[in-house]
Amino acid sequence: MLGLKALVALMILSLLAGPSLAAQSETAGTERVQVRLLSDRAGVVPGKAFTLALEQNIVPGWHTYWLNPGDSGLPTEIDWQLPEGARAGPILWPHPHRFDVGPITNYGFSDRVALLSEIVPPENLQPGDSFPIRAQVRWLVCEEICIPEEAELALTLPAVATLGEAVQHPALEAARSDIPVASPWASVTRQAGERVELHLDLPPATLDSVIEAAFFPDAWGQILHSGEQRLWTGQSGLVLSLEPDTGFDPSRTPLRGVLVLTERLADGSESHRALTLEAKIEQGAMSTATATEAGGTLSALPLGTAARFSDVGFLPALLFALLGGIVLNLMPCVFPVLSIKILSLSQQLGGDRRHMRRHGFVYTLGVLVSFAAVGGLLLSLRAGGEALGWGFQFQSPTFVLLMALLFFALGLMLSGVFSLGSALIGIGAGLGDKPGLSGSFFTGVLATLAATPCTAPFMGAAIGFAVTASPPLAMAVFLSLGLGLALPYLLLTLMPQALRWLPKPGAWMERLKQLLAFPLFGAAIWLVWVLALQSGADGVLAVLAAMLVLAFAAWLFQATRGLKRTGRLAATASAVLLLLASVFAAPGLLPARTTAVASAVSDGSIESKPFSPERVAALRAEGQPVFVNFTAAWCITCLVNEEIAFRDEEVARAFADAEVTYLKADWTNRDPVIAEALAAYGRSGVPLYLLYPAGGGEAAVLPQILTVGGVLEALQAASNRPPLRQAGAMQ
Repeated sequence: MLGLKALVALMILSLLAGPSLAAQSETAGTERVQVRLLSDRAGVVPGKAFTLALEQNIVPGWHTYWLNPGDSGLPTEIDWQLPEGARAGPILWPHPHRFDVGPITNYGFSDRVALLSEIVPPENLQPGDSFPIRAQVRWLVCEEICIPEEAELALTLPAVATLGEAVQHPALEAARSDIPVASPWASVTRQAGERVELHLDLPPATLDSVIEAAFFPDAWGQILHSGEQRLWTGQSGLVLSLEPDTGFDPSRTPLRGVLVLTERLADGSESHRALTLEAKIEQGAMSTATATEAGGTLSALPLGTAARFSDVGFLPALLFALLGGIVLNLMPCVFPVLSIKILSLSQQLGGDRRHMRRHGFVYTLGVLVSFAAVGGLLLSLRAGGEALGWGFQFQSPTFVLLMALLFFALGLMLSGVFSLGSALIGIGAGLGDKPGLSGSFFTGVLATLAATPCTAPFMGAAIGFAVTASPPLAMAVFLSLGLGLALPYLLLTLMPQALRWLPKPGAWMERLKQLLAFPLFGAAIWLVWVLALQSGADGVLAVLAAMLVLAFAAWLFQATRGLKRTGRLAATASAVLLLLASVFAAPGLLPARTTAVASAVSDGSIESKPFSPERVAALRAEGQPVFVNFTAAWCITCLVNEEIAFRDEEVARAFADAEVTYLKADWTNRDPVIAEALAAYGRSGVPLYLLYPAGGGEAAVLPQILTVGGVLEALQAASNRPPLRQAGAMQ
């Protein structure tokens, strides 16, 4: 029998050894992160839950990531491999910490963290059986660089009849204490100007002890992770003012996430309280909390702040839309379509003016219906959280392919390969009959589709207003834009005497009609080039094969017109089947969209770098002047500007002399980062040109139509240097 001293010594040793009794796996991992499994039970009972912890020991200076990693990163993943009938619950995430690396803000863990999961063994497990556990663990660990890592862990626990006492292991206890609990206090989301406020109804005693607060959203799209968080306290409780993410509407969506309060205790020490909450939605004015600011200042928006074009009023937006729509008629895709309609009008001089006016109104109706459809689709998709802008449909390779086929088919028709009469574009003597009217309507639809990849002067401010306004006001702006596009043709149908300066109708009109086919062929070639950037060589092969089939169908349709009825019907049916095959089969041949897009166009000798908000912020922090070109391969205005302004040798020298860093934001394919950057300047489409001056300051927004002189003048102002030499000046 043990003596009293020996018994006491044994009890002390047992207490000291308690934490080490936790069942644990072998340690695995890398030189940066060591991982192991810890169980809070020495044995498992059938059907009774127990807790496993994945412990990560992280070397100093590095960190892993939370459920929402923030601006970048990936959360840790655990793939459990358990016996049949067992199940594993989700990770019970402890509250994260904030890591700021330049303009990037991440949420995660450093030093040591334990991620808990509840495991339920199967009901048919018998005492004495073994319960093997395997886990494939993947994580991302970052310092200045990020490294994806993984490890496989294994732990076997015995099955027992009764569940023993939970093991008191320091890592398990620390993890349990850091898991957020549901907030016992009411919380409200409220709009406050351009910011969103989180109101928490704290009792006075707790409110007085709070010295810091930080909100961690549980998913993207709620707040800007790097945005400033301002803490206020007052009679209304605790108020945390946050910068909302683009598209977040606090009147529809409550804030969800974890709020970490830092409190000062009576003894002067600090403690942390982590609360999960889903703030209710409440409409309200600016906060009335007293001006007692307790939060620190965080980094600002990567692109800085600027006067928003969406701040223009409703009436100016309508006027800008009307003027922009008028200018769209001069775009190379729209102009041939409009020219054909004008030629058809000139053939009817001296005819029934009522028919001409009718065609003008029907054409206008086709344009307005099309603009309403495009605008409504854009607004509905943006309301659903999609980062889209003007010309968004050209970011779809399938749409680009179909448009290339359409322009190619129209070119074949105008060049005389085949003829459909006046059913499509209203050419010839059938202007006044019913097919001609339908042709006018669909010409309006075609003009709208052809105009959407272009952004004319005045349009940027108008569309910027539309995508942030209420649906009725936004639709009015889109319809005003459509009216501007339709207005020249409508006025000619109302005042046909303006056409009398044209030569009398004759053979020249047929030749001009055939000549107008070549701009349409050019547009088709341009769209094939866009598709090459989006889908690579396989996409080009798909559209060229479809064009071949379409051309053969057109030739077959025209070449068999002189056959008897049976042969003619068979040939027409074959042509139609070939046409349908080219239209419906070709999109299925497109490869999966690539994640990266080749540069839309070479900028001559100007060295360009890919755009990112982080790169802009880093360059601005160094005091360097920065030029950002928001462009896309399907944007005709962008390509014209780049050919005129950026390929000029004088401009290239000016960029080098002023030491301006040239960044290209290529929006050929959808990119939510670029969409958000455009939205920060009240824009919903490209082009947009920003020039940040040396030494800091707000960006200058250049015109949508660039000139060499205008770019040189802007570069001189941004570099704070003597005026740059103009082209042709004396040496």
